[in-house]
Amino acid sequence: MEESALPGPWVFPPTGRTYNLLEPIDLSITLEGSHHNPVAWYLDSPKVEPVQMGDWIGSVARGASVNFNNLAFNPHAHTTHTESLGHIVEEELPMSECFRPTWCEALVVSAHPELLDDDRRIGFHQIPWDSFSIGINALVLRTLPNEEGKRERKYSNTNPPYIDPAICTELAKRGICHLLVDLPSVDKEVDGGALLAHKAFWQWPQTPRRNAFITEFIYVPNAVPDGLFLLHLQVMNLRNDAAPSRPILYPQFIL
Repeated sequence: MEESALPGPWVFPPTGRTYNLLEPIDLSITLEGSHHNPVAWYLDSPKVEPVQMGDWIGSVARGASVNFNNLAFNPHAHTTHTESLGHIVEEELPMSECFRPTWCEALVVSAHPELLDDDRRIGFHQIPWDSFSIGINALVLRTLPNEEGKRERKYSNTNPPYIDPAICTELAKRGICHLLVDLPSVDKEVDGGALLAHKAFWQWPQTPRRNAFITEFIYVPNAVPDGLFLLHLQVMNLRNDAAPSRPILYPQFIL
C-alpha cells in the first residue's frame, strides 16, 4: 500500500476530536520464553518449545521444514492482559464472550507511588480528575520512575505499588470502562484476598459492571506525554477470565 493511501488524521465521531492513525504507540509487553520476560505471582518464566513427536522436532534449526512451537504461559503472570469481571466471581464470564474490540478516548496519567506504611500506593489526589472531559472512557496509569526494566521485571515477593480503591470507585461513578496499569495488579500483592481495587472498579457485588475491563502489565514509553489519546484495545479470542491484549494509543493530530 502506498503511503498516500494509508489512514492519517481521523475524527473520532463521538467527540469530534482528531487523532493521527499513522503514529501508533504500542503499550503491550512482548511475550517470550526467556528470562527477559516479566514474571509475577510466583511462577517461572513462560516456555516456548518446539513440539517433539518421536524423532521429529519442530525446529528448522534442528532439521524440520517448519518451526512448530508449544507455548506455556499465564496471562496474569507473564504478559499484557485484559481481564473481565469473571476474574473475581464464580460465574464464568470469559473474555471471548464479554469483550468486543474497543475504540475510545483515554487519559494518560503519570504518578509517583506514595509511601503508606510499608506499601507504595497511587493515591486518589494524584489523579487529575478535572482533566476528564466528555468522551473519555479509559484511564492509563504510568507509575514513576518509569524504567525500561519494567519490561523484564520479576515482581514476585516485591510488594509492587497498587491503586487506591477510591480511584476505582470514582472511575466507576464516572462510567469509565477501561483501567490500564503498568503493574501486575491494581491490588496489593498480598491482601488476604480482599481485592478492594478490583471490586471497586467492577462495583462488585452491589452493581456488577460486566462492560468494564482492567488491563495490567502494560508499558507506557517515556516519550509519551500525559494527556489525551485515542485507545484501540483488542484481545485474544480466548475462553478465559483474562486474555493477552494489545492496547494501542494514537496521539491527537496537530497541524
